[in-house]
Amino acid sequence: MRSKTGFALVLALVLVLSLAGACAPKLAPPGSSPTRPMLTDGAYVAADGTKLEMRMTRPQGKARAVVVAVHGFNDYSNAFTEAAEFWSKRGIIVYAYDQRGFGTSLHRGMWPGMAALRHDLKAIAGLVARRHPGLPLYLVGVSMGGAVVMVTLAEDAVPEAHGAILVAPAVWGWRHLGLIPRISLRIASHTMPWLRFTGQGLGIKPSDNIEMLRRLSRDRRVIKKTRVDAIYGLVNLMSAAYAAAAKLKGPVFVLYGASDEIVPRRAVLDMVAKLRSSANDNATIGFYPKGHHMLLRDLGADEVLGDIDAWIKAPAQSLPSGADTRARSSFGRPKGPDS
Repeated sequence: MRSKTGFALVLALVLVLSLAGACAPKLAPPGSSPTRPMLTDGAYVAADGTKLEMRMTRPQGKARAVVVAVHGFNDYSNAFTEAAEFWSKRGIIVYAYDQRGFGTSLHRGMWPGMAALRHDLKAIAGLVARRHPGLPLYLVGVSMGGAVVMVTLAEDAVPEAHGAILVAPAVWGWRHLGLIPRISLRIASHTMPWLRFTGQGLGIKPSDNIEMLRRLSRDRRVIKKTRVDAIYGLVNLMSAAYAAAAKLKGPVFVLYGASDEIVPRRAVLDMVAKLRSSANDNATIGFYPKGHHMLLRDLGADEVLGDIDAWIKAPAQSLPSGADTRARSSFGRPKGPDS
């Protein structure tokens, strides 16, 4: 009986996987109007003609730095509205754009592919740097945006970037998923890529800022139902970001909240260990005991935003909130990236 059951299970898996050739994860198609990448009023136009909404916030007085901000999964450039206002009052110009497949972009909800996300960020960084010569440029990535920043810096030369700020970076890829979730996601993404999921019923609290979460629930630009092949693409990106940690050489600031229910602490600990194993002496880790996943929009966001401002001024100095000291004592130092 056991052998027959095992044979039936293997046969069922073979039949399911045989469908993969006919139904594979879909990528959003590139644009059809080749052009030179450019920044226009309120948009970035990619080399393939794709137009991505861009928000630029600048200080009233003299600027001392410029930031390119990359939002998280299912979010869009609006994620940095409050942060941009905070930083602009301190002399920082902020550029935030809708990544492909998100916000107002074409093929919204379709996964654009890791290469397209990297190429967009690299091109935007170059354009912004040329628009503001003489100002140090920093890349700020939140969650999935942090993963995009990591793989871009690891795989592409971005000489314009003076440093990277990774806020709750999404680094829990295939390595940190259990066996059943891994198998289920691979099968579903190759057989039913159109299948959509919501986060309802999971009981996850991404922030303690309830009013902000309510606004997001009413915001039509925030994706509420996610295609399973987009989740598959995200996990591939997160895995690549985890691997990229060992290749990051410039100044890096990693921020993580104790109440983050989306990116597991173990994944961030492993990533930090890889970052440190690369002999990167320019890495700063900030740990926030009251912080959630959406650190830049939590009720205590000013502390986090202030630390980022201070780090941009002097990456080698201690953070005003003491988050770097807390990281050393409370966040823990793992034995190694594979422990």
